[in-house]
Amino acid sequence: MLDALIKSKTRLKLVLKFFLNPDNEAYLRGLAKEFDESTNAIRVELNRFEESGLITSFKRGNKKIYQVNNLFPLYNELRKITFIHLGLDQVLEKVIQKLGNVEAAYLTGELANGIDSSIIDIIIIGNSIDEIYLTKLSKKVGKLVGRKIRTLVVSRDEGFKIKKPYLLIFGQHE
Repeated sequence: MLDALIKSKTRLKLVLKFFLNPDNEAYLRGLAKEFDESTNAIRVELNRFEESGLITSFKRGNKKIYQVNNLFPLYNELRKITFIHLGLDQVLEKVIQKLGNVEAAYLTGELANGIDSSIIDIIIIGNSIDEIYLTKLSKKVGKLVGRKIRTLVVSRDEGFKIKKPYLLIFGQHE
């Protein structure tokens, strides 16, 4: 959906990088390596984003670090559109909320890092989750959104630590 509105692949990658996970920070050369694109193409888009107020920057050592401007007037709407583009709205609505006793759900993997991926990795924290039903729902919604959904179910009692990057997409962070 977003790719129909945003013709520049670099611009689309930056929108996903910054608006999917507001904790993401990046610098020019790191983005060039991550996206496998020239620093000049990325610099042009970063300058446009910064001039429009979509992102902000600050210095860390000799690097200019960029991050999303969550005070931007359309910030919440752009996040929602990003979730819709990736199919995360369907995952939330049709999978997680139908499982019952889910305390929290975290997006992990490449998507949590703001990198478009054909796989949605989700860690679900809860008790008495019907994993057979979860597998059926995940396959059904995966076909609907055109991405594979991989899930891991754990209970709070297990003391499981989620590796960064992650993004809370449902429930409350402990």
